[in-house]
Amino acid sequence: MAAIISPEMVARVSEAVGRVKENIGRVLVGKDDVVELTLAAVLSGGHILVEDVPGIGKTTLARSLAGSLDCEFRRIQFTPDLMPSDITGIHYYNQRSGEFEFRPGPVISQVVLADEINRATPRTQSALLEAMGERQLTIDEVTIPLPAPFLVIATQNPIELEGTFPLPEAQLDRFLIKLQVGYPDEEQEEEMLLRFENADPLGSLSPVATGPEILEYQAMTQRVYVDPVLRNYTVRITQATRDHSEVELGASPRATMGLYRCSQALAVMRGREYVTPDEIKQLAPYALGHRIILKSQARLRERTPDVIINEVLEQVTVPV
Repeated sequence: MAAIISPEMVARVSEAVGRVKENIGRVLVGKDDVVELTLAAVLSGGHILVEDVPGIGKTTLARSLAGSLDCEFRRIQFTPDLMPSDITGIHYYNQRSGEFEFRPGPVISQVVLADEINRATPRTQSALLEAMGERQLTIDEVTIPLPAPFLVIATQNPIELEGTFPLPEAQLDRFLIKLQVGYPDEEQEEEMLLRFENADPLGSLSPVATGPEILEYQAMTQRVYVDPVLRNYTVRITQATRDHSEVELGASPRATMGLYRCSQALAVMRGREYVTPDEIKQLAPYALGHRIILKSQARLRERTPDVIINEVLEQVTVPV
């Protein structure tokens, strides 16, 4: 049986997450719930997909997170003419040395921002599959391990369909959670104007956590206690998505593991050594919604994955 996390460890992780959250809050106004879910994904070692309309703050969220972590950061602007080698890197012949050398691509980094990922062709999108799933790249029969921690934050626009390529299921399944930032309310938007009145606070953001610390916190998070009853509750939720009459393709076992790990992260962020059903229920729409495919008749009736997930949560008995 794995060792259970101690209260001292919980306090360390919770304090560190609080520092990062406060740092991001200097740039992003009034999105505490989005930031909390983002940091839960970081502690879980998962990747994040942010889908929303332009100008909401998707890229700002990614850049402020990267600025809060003392990790190597690269941004990839996805366009239709982007090639897989532009992401992974290439072997080229150096005439001076007379040997082939490897020029690493931007994905060989610790925090990677894949901006407007659905603008690239499926061939280019697939260049991220191995990196996101296995934390390595295979280029010309040479396997290159990626640095740790490794985090991909991808953004996409849900309404501009011309010139875009929808992400395939295999790609979506590699994202731990899918988020929407949403519009700020009146007070938040006014606060944003005041905050950016003189200078962009993103430029003065300083790191408050290092890469080795993130790896340590991730290892601690995996020691958060999950009661066997809650473990079974997690499994029953994902299996219920596969059995739903309006679902063509339900959540994968990778989704089960992601929901499990993310609930541990959310619990430790809230200062607890154990998971409750609340964490699992809160995370289910974000961890499962983008992974299920509805049948055509359900889509014609304008049913959405979020509605299906909510129905599943109501049907599956919550353990007491």
